[in-house]
Amino acid sequence: MERYFIIYKPYGTLSQFTREHPSHHVLGELFQFPKDAYPVGRLDQDSEGLLIITNDKRLNHFLLDPSFSHSRTYLVQVEGEPQAEDLKKLRTGVKIRVGKKEYTTQPAQVRLLPQPPVIPERDPPIRVRMSIPDSWLEIELKEGKNRQVRRMCAKVGFPVLRLIRSKIEKLEIRDMAVGEVREMEKKDIYRLLRLG
Repeated sequence: MERYFIIYKPYGTLSQFTREHPSHHVLGELFQFPKDAYPVGRLDQDSEGLLIITNDKRLNHFLLDPSFSHSRTYLVQVEGEPQAEDLKKLRTGVKIRVGKKEYTTQPAQVRLLPQPPVIPERDPPIRVRMSIPDSWLEIELKEGKNRQVRRMCAKVGFPVLRLIRSKIEKLEIRDMAVGEVREMEKKDIYRLLRLG
């Protein structure tokens, strides 16, 4: 039987079930998932937000195969105040390193948020540097290279302080608590992910 879970992955939790070191926090601490279910993709240990766990191989293939284009939206707190020129660079594509190769990112939708989003506090909190302002961006990508958002922002001079995946297509974590797990019906998750 196919099962579908969405979780709000906390900061500091690995996107895996296997604890490779006693100090690691893993997904199995959040919920007793079926043994044949796995995360679809990953979020870095220091990233937060939406993660799908399922045993549905078709959904896994759709979301991970680069030939299927689907959107992923991130809320990104950066150090500094990006200007219009910086946002344009992010929108049109920047050169980042992926493995040992240089890669130009695909066009992205990037919006400077006028005020911080309403989101749960991070534990531990972000270290505040009073002398350096910060800003929040909303970045929507159609691709998912390793640490891509962090590398893109660093490339234009704005290190990432906090990174939250808020959406995949129309599937959102809007009203979820950090660490919360929700089981979903196949028809609902397929509709929100725009799977036929």
